[in-house]
Amino acid sequence: MRNKRELPQAKRALYEYVIGQLNSLFEGSKNTLCNLANASSLLYYSLPQTNWTGFYLIKDNKLTLAPFIGEVACSHIDIGKGVCGKAVATNQTIVVDDVKQFVGHISCDTDSQAEIVIPLRVGQNVVGVLDLDSPYTHRFDSVDKDYLEQIAQIITHSCDWADNTLIDTDLLH
Repeated sequence: MRNKRELPQAKRALYEYVIGQLNSLFEGSKNTLCNLANASSLLYYSLPQTNWTGFYLIKDNKLTLAPFIGEVACSHIDIGKGVCGKAVATNQTIVVDDVKQFVGHISCDTDSQAEIVIPLRVGQNVVGVLDLDSPYTHRFDSVDKDYLEQIAQIITHSCDWADNTLIDTDLLH
């Protein structure tokens, strides 16, 4: 595992710190690629017990790999397949305590044991997902879910989705 900076120990305090850092990073920037890259790095290096943090965006009616930190990942995921695809299809955050128990789980990093996937919404439309993996089962709980959903909202509101080629722009209508 990588070294992580000393941050507040309480989970809620840690997430409040991360939210403050995200808001500072995004101040004055609407560049989607830059904001997703910075968010990936901040989350990866701030949240303990994670081994993959990143994004998939909908392009050509598939989830397409976007900025991430971690081991190599699947380039494309069909909507409805795996945890990420199911989160898009259901428009719901999915918390998987043990990926070995999730039927249809797509394994890119065999060290991953738990996963949380949060839809990224622009208006009512899902444009992608925020995906975090952990090498520990039962890593993500309701506190993680609540804060990561807030973080996903901050991210989507901080990006100019209409001015990029990363997503299918017809999703914005």
